[in-house]
Amino acid sequence: MSTIKENTPIIIGVGQITEAVPDDLTTASSHVDLAGKAALIALANAKGVALAKEIDVIAGVKTFSDSSPQHQAKTGRTNNFPRSIAKRINANPKRAIYDSVGGDSPQKLVSEFAERLAAGDCKMVLLAGGEAIANAKAVKKQKVKVNWTENIDGSLEDRGRSGLRLITRSEIANQVVLPMQFYALMENARQASLQQTKEAYAKEMGQAFSDLSKVAAKNPYAVDQTEYDVQTIITPTPKNSLIIAPYTKKLIAKDRVNQGAAVLMTTVGHAKALGIEEDKWVFLHGYTNTKDPILLERPSLGKSEGMEQALLGALSNAGKTADDIQYFDIYSCFPIVVNESKRILNIKAGDKRPLTQTGGLAFFGGPGNNYSMHAIASLVENLRKDKGSFGLVYANGGWMSKHSVGIYSTQATDGDWTPSDSTPFQAKADEKPAIKMSRQPEGEAVLETYTIHYFKGFPVKAIIVGRLKDSGERFYAGTQMAETETVQALVKEDLIGSTIFVEADPRGNRFAFKQEDLAKFRPKVIDTFKEKYNFCTVEKDDWVLKVTINRPEVRNALHPPANEELSGIFNAFEKDENLRIAILTGAGTDSFSAGNDLKYMASGNPIYIPEMGFAGLTSRTKRLKPIIAAVNGLALGGGLEIAMACDIVVAADHAKFGLPEVKIGLFAGAGGVQRLPRQIGKKAAMEMMLTGQAIDCDKALALGLINYAVPANQLMEKAEELAYLITQASPMAIQSTLKLHNETTHFASEDDAVTEPHDIFDDLLNSNDFWEGSRAFAEKRKPKWTIKTV
Repeated sequence: MSTIKENTPIIIGVGQITEAVPDDLTTASSHVDLAGKAALIALANAKGVALAKEIDVIAGVKTFSDSSPQHQAKTGRTNNFPRSIAKRINANPKRAIYDSVGGDSPQKLVSEFAERLAAGDCKMVLLAGGEAIANAKAVKKQKVKVNWTENIDGSLEDRGRSGLRLITRSEIANQVVLPMQFYALMENARQASLQQTKEAYAKEMGQAFSDLSKVAAKNPYAVDQTEYDVQTIITPTPKNSLIIAPYTKKLIAKDRVNQGAAVLMTTVGHAKALGIEEDKWVFLHGYTNTKDPILLERPSLGKSEGMEQALLGALSNAGKTADDIQYFDIYSCFPIVVNESKRILNIKAGDKRPLTQTGGLAFFGGPGNNYSMHAIASLVENLRKDKGSFGLVYANGGWMSKHSVGIYSTQATDGDWTPSDSTPFQAKADEKPAIKMSRQPEGEAVLETYTIHYFKGFPVKAIIVGRLKDSGERFYAGTQMAETETVQALVKEDLIGSTIFVEADPRGNRFAFKQEDLAKFRPKVIDTFKEKYNFCTVEKDDWVLKVTINRPEVRNALHPPANEELSGIFNAFEKDENLRIAILTGAGTDSFSAGNDLKYMASGNPIYIPEMGFAGLTSRTKRLKPIIAAVNGLALGGGLEIAMACDIVVAADHAKFGLPEVKIGLFAGAGGVQRLPRQIGKKAAMEMMLTGQAIDCDKALALGLINYAVPANQLMEKAEELAYLITQASPMAIQSTLKLHNETTHFASEDDAVTEPHDIFDDLLNSNDFWEGSRAFAEKRKPKWTIKTV
């Protein structure tokens, strides 16, 4: 190997570790502890821990706890994951990187730093990750206090999320957010495309995972070292319950693990200088990185174009075919990934080559985003034992959304090592046009795929993907818990391809096999007042309705139940002929409303906004009765959006107004971005929206954002004074004014708005109020308006 170019990148050390949950949880390893232990093993595997001083880059794989709010552990965390690893191995890297979220991360990092090493950007790179999910869950369950908090000085390149769209509003609204939901939908779509029965397809899934378990049974690092036959894997039992169709527990990745893995990389020249033996060297011959669009946009729901091109592209870049590969590790979070790989690679039944080096995520373990680091570590050890053989690692992120593939061997690459180009393979994956989505589907559709959630063996809820017959757009929809007839129909029959009917709903679209069945579970429209409310107080004062948001403990922030309650209140207000105007305020003196209840959102509760918008107001664009906002304190985020949706704003002089969403990674999506520039002008609005800074009452008044600023003790008095003046005017004229405003507000041109034809005056002309107003004026008396409007 002495003729190999000295800048050729190589793997020189690998390490991995698996730990049981200790009896004394105060001694339990943290995520970074496990990564550090694996790193020490990788250093020793290469030559020795003295190599740590040579490391100039450490790249950490993002933990599950840091990947999303739903997975955050209560144990504390390090502020600098890679430098915490460095601390444990006595390294002092120039660069510390915390990679983006995704199971493709380990292979993607190997590919990236092979290029950087070859280019001379660095000399030695440590890639490492660790997951102490089992320890964290045990700590939570047993209520033991542990503190894994670390504050480490030094630079950090945190790559955050991948930037790839994995979740959209449609998924959140329809509560499709779990990996097993996406994969189950894809799995059932694949079954339908293959025209297999449920029973035949289940056996195919079971066979794939049974083969994985045979490898796990011999792997000392596997968390489950039992060899399972097909029937044991696919047959529901109390210990192997059906979780979500078509998956039993043994067909789902096992995330309750304590595992860490690391890979050490350098160049041939640097390895020689350090005296690292050549039998440690493993070469990266080719690789690819590709991606797919979100699920509903994919040409086929049961396959991944990006996955296919990643696998074929890596082989092509390495100058190999699948027949040249002796060792595979296919990411195996769910059976579809393994079986689709077989199809793509043309691996026939009876092929003796295992598709895992570890035992797969269901049996070896699924340590979050770091699984493929274990796959690479295991592959390297096997390649070293079988000199000159070739191995393939396929790493998967999201729901077959991001793909990274590497081809490895102890055999050196031919000639100069050159970076692999993924561009033509991504272009091939993108050839088929994306399917359009519908966020508010209505009407007749075709059922494309489905899944069913189970609880203790009973089917409780269905989620489907459908396609509208008239437009061809795709959508998500589901059933409510009580819709047993629809769910049972899916359990009993293969109904993919059947006609269904769908209705849009902010809480999750609804579907049924019969159009009349949709009405059975349609949420009742609340348009009458209740005697008591949970999150508001309501008071009627002659023609005036006074509504108070009553959640002072969270600064009158709103969550979906509160939004629903307010929506019902304003429905009732619109319907009640004895009410002409409403005043909306907040409880206490500190806050009108702090907007969205972020703590409620972060806790994993369902998040949606009713059809009429935030507070039941921000999307109520056809409202015909005026509303006054009495802003008693802070009006921030959604609070300001509520105020702007009202017709008149009176504020206590200590109130402040702002759209701080950008400070927490959001934007004012309930009308703030659209309304604020129209109400105060673009430049002033942009300053508020882009800085997130609040303005005081005086500035709000000067900008025209509010009508009046008054002392706090005069707030309601001023709001009631204005309300009284409005009640003296003609209800029909008020309605006509609001109706004309609603119908012309979308015009950018003032001339177009003024000249737009309408028949609103005709309605007014034929009303009692029109003639009563004229007569009263002529007779010099107070008019007697008709309360009822047309």
